[in-house]
Amino acid sequence: MQINGKAGLSASNTDNLVHKLLRQLQEMKGGMAETAPIGIISMDNWEWPQGVALFALYSYYKETGRPEILDYMCRWFDEKLESGNIPYKNVNTVCPMLTLTYLYEEIGKESYLALCREWADYVMNELPRAGEGGFQHVVSGGLNEGQLWDDTLYMTVLFLTRAGVLLKESRYLDESVRQFLVHLKYLTDPATGLFYHGWTFDGSHHFAQALWARGNSWYTAGLVDYLDMAPLPEGVRLFLLSSLERQVAKLQEVQAEDGMWHTLLMDPSSYKETSATAAFAYGILKAVRCGYLDRSYLDTGWKAYHAVLRQIDDAGLVHGVSYGTGMGRDLQFYKDIEQCPMPYGQSMVMLMLVEGARHREEQEALA
Repeated sequence: MQINGKAGLSASNTDNLVHKLLRQLQEMKGGMAETAPIGIISMDNWEWPQGVALFALYSYYKETGRPEILDYMCRWFDEKLESGNIPYKNVNTVCPMLTLTYLYEEIGKESYLALCREWADYVMNELPRAGEGGFQHVVSGGLNEGQLWDDTLYMTVLFLTRAGVLLKESRYLDESVRQFLVHLKYLTDPATGLFYHGWTFDGSHHFAQALWARGNSWYTAGLVDYLDMAPLPEGVRLFLLSSLERQVAKLQEVQAEDGMWHTLLMDPSSYKETSATAAFAYGILKAVRCGYLDRSYLDTGWKAYHAVLRQIDDAGLVHGVSYGTGMGRDLQFYKDIEQCPMPYGQSMVMLMLVEGARHREEQEALA
């Protein structure tokens, strides 16, 4: 692969690699016994990993205009709608709905709009709340009463934001702002600017006080897309960006020499984790390109980008990805999570590659 120093892959190499990643994603069935109530490896299922993957596919479609990608996404939803194979609503199963808001705008299918309206109403009016109105992190198989998790902003709040734009519901947009502010209030570690995995109002503590990499990366990758979706008051926008800058400053400090990040960001004895590294690379590169972060962070993003490329085998399978991770009561819990190829590993790498291609296009336009 032709890699030019601090730049991304060439256009042809990016396209070839994304094609391999996509093929592996579509065929993924898993090589380990699943512990999640709804399987989270196969793309046949409807859960948060599939939601993350669909959003990455949509981003790639918007960049390339490839009709077969649009066909695949529509077919994925149509099969679920026609079979009635749609799961119980919760924070994680909301995630695929983000992409459906965009697909409705692409093809105008009324059943898509009806489903978006139904699920947005659930999020606003039926999803349980923890303290201060924060969305309780209800998942398949667990209510997690009184708990806030850093995953929620990506899995549910991005969809609610898009639903607010699509349905012209300003109260949905207002709610998205509240959720970002409440989650940052309770999950930010004031000493580092990183985010704890979770907080519970039942006992008022951060569980294992885990500064977990993938949980942090949901903010890094999610915020840069949230800012694309939502018209925000300037004061809110500046607050969210200051949280991002402080987080990324610490990420730059704890990044491993090879460009990766450890699954526990402050613990170099924990294994390095690819999906978080890809999501950090994506978020940092996009934030710099959009002017949200200073260009001094660009090297950190490219270093992570190249580290992730080294985790992809010749067939396009992304390695070093941790399985779905519940709330740990001790730090060893995170170190013991198994690693295997996962949909979100494939898809976060796709997002990273697309963003790298945008940087390369801008460089070539200036040359």
